[in-house]
Amino acid sequence: MTALVLALLAGAVVGLALGGLGGGGSVLAVPALIYLLGFSPAAATTASLVIVAVTSATALVVHAREGNVRWRTGGLFAAAGLVPAALGGALAGRLPEAVLTGAFAVIAAVVAVRMLRPAGADDGATEAVRPGRPGAAAGAGAGLGAVTGVLGVGGGFLVVPTLTGTLGLRMRAAVGTSLLVISVNALAALATRSGTAEGLDWGLIAPFAGAAVLGAWDGKRLAGKVDAGTLRKVFAWGLAAVAAVMLVDAVWWGSW
Repeated sequence: MTALVLALLAGAVVGLALGGLGGGGSVLAVPALIYLLGFSPAAATTASLVIVAVTSATALVVHAREGNVRWRTGGLFAAAGLVPAALGGALAGRLPEAVLTGAFAVIAAVVAVRMLRPAGADDGATEAVRPGRPGAAAGAGAGLGAVTGVLGVGGGFLVVPTLTGTLGLRMRAAVGTSLLVISVNALAALATRSGTAEGLDWGLIAPFAGAAVLGAWDGKRLAGKVDAGTLRKVFAWGLAAVAAVMLVDAVWWGSW
């Protein structure tokens, strides 16, 4: 019962972060699965992919209804990440726990740093649409797919700035389109993780994912009531602390 309550609470926090910040919240899923629910790093990244796929696909439907998804652009971007995501998913189960945890700690730290930057630093494309660069977009799509496949994160913190800065999408369209990219990458990575998916505790993953979906709706309302800059800073410093803990764990495991 305690584990179920923790899964619901963790899922709600992840959902609140996703809904309130529009990206980066899924990075909390892996450490929550490891430290609160006792998953191994490999199992946690696989379970996180399930949670990311469910929450992203649900949010994608909402954004599609609002006309914020650029299907052709998102499809081309996602296509570049399909193979790297699948290969990353297959590789993750073979990596030592220390390496997987250390790599995730680095990504979490990168997300924290990005969120501590002034909001305008990533939002310049909301004012003027710039011409896209297909080669750069393909490279970014492949890199995002690899990160999603290996570490089980959605990567909205990477794909949204790329869609605005490289492909010239407006912010709302970039957020909606990023959900298509994230959903496709997560499913591609899951397809190659059958070995790590067999022993997962679905009795915890399902309520975690459900709470994340519901929490995302509350997160949207929270974003309208709380200063966005304050929300980002609180989340960023919390994420930085999580990254530090995971890095210490990686060093500790690697020394044995």
